[in-house]
Amino acid sequence: MSTAVQAQTATAAKTRVLDKRALRNLSSTVILTGIGLLVLVIFLLPLVYTLATAFKQDAQLTAQNAPLYPAQPSTFNYEGKDYPLYEVPIDGTIKRLALIKPFREDSDMLDPEHPENGVFNVKGRWRTWTPVYTFSLTLENFTTAWEQVNFPRLFRNSLLLGIISTVGTLIACILVAYGFARFPIPGKNILFIILISTIVLPPQATIIPLYILFSKLGWTGTWLPLLVPAFFANAYDVFLLRQYFMSIPKELDEAAMLDGASPLRTLISVIIPQSIPAITAVTLFHFFFVWNDYFSPLVYLLGKEELYPISVGIGAFVTTFTNYPGRAAATAALTLLLPAVIFFLAQRQFMQGVVVTGVEK
Repeated sequence: MSTAVQAQTATAAKTRVLDKRALRNLSSTVILTGIGLLVLVIFLLPLVYTLATAFKQDAQLTAQNAPLYPAQPSTFNYEGKDYPLYEVPIDGTIKRLALIKPFREDSDMLDPEHPENGVFNVKGRWRTWTPVYTFSLTLENFTTAWEQVNFPRLFRNSLLLGIISTVGTLIACILVAYGFARFPIPGKNILFIILISTIVLPPQATIIPLYILFSKLGWTGTWLPLLVPAFFANAYDVFLLRQYFMSIPKELDEAAMLDGASPLRTLISVIIPQSIPAITAVTLFHFFFVWNDYFSPLVYLLGKEELYPISVGIGAFVTTFTNYPGRAAATAALTLLLPAVIFFLAQRQFMQGVVVTGVEK
């Protein structure tokens, strides 16, 4: 009997320990999740504010006591005319009244629920009262921006630059990464370190000599300075692809060689099909970089408005509409539309490529 009691006591103690451990794990998970959500909210606040501003009327942005969400003032129609509604404190209560005629220290008001009572006077400064707003989205900013910015041309230019540059980057970076990952090149590690060290070199340090070189070649004012360098690889994308290629078993290469495949055939038939996540990540990284790049197109395409990508084209538009933040926000929202759709469609492959390329197996 004592043995059974001891066993039950031990089981109960073990259960309590497991419950405490589970509670600690749950608490840690909740805390980490909360911190992650807080960071996400802080990160997304500028984007949310931009989207909200894009759907607002410009008058709301300068109105007093206006809400943060897109809205328009509520009105009440009286004798064929619309009058704004206000929350008015009267005798310790808040009543929703229509402002018929404002004065400095008092105003003529109307009760929308009992319009048959007619207009009456209320003491108090009407500017201190809270206006009534209703949720309302306006597309006027988007239509105005689309008409004045010439978005079809800017989208076409950015798409052509992004696609051609991305294709060139993929071809060059895949070949270079394949060489570093699979071939016994003399001094390969030193060469790779030199290549990776170029990541810390800021583009502003090379822009002047590059501009002089491209100017001597007669390429300024064209897309060539933006496209040709993409066909010579870059350290960041080479690093990501090399890490992924090294995670692929070499036995697959040896099997392809036994079947008579050349190194190029092995790359095309074995390595690339196994590296779709990494290639997708590199594709998105580079395409988004070209889409958002402002400095290089501004330098090389200055004065050639017909060749401007969307980053430079909307930059000129936004600066001319300082007094119209709604249009500027709508322009930014339209610019983000295509990258957001692409990322949403390819997010699974993108995240898989980022995670795996960061871990060398």
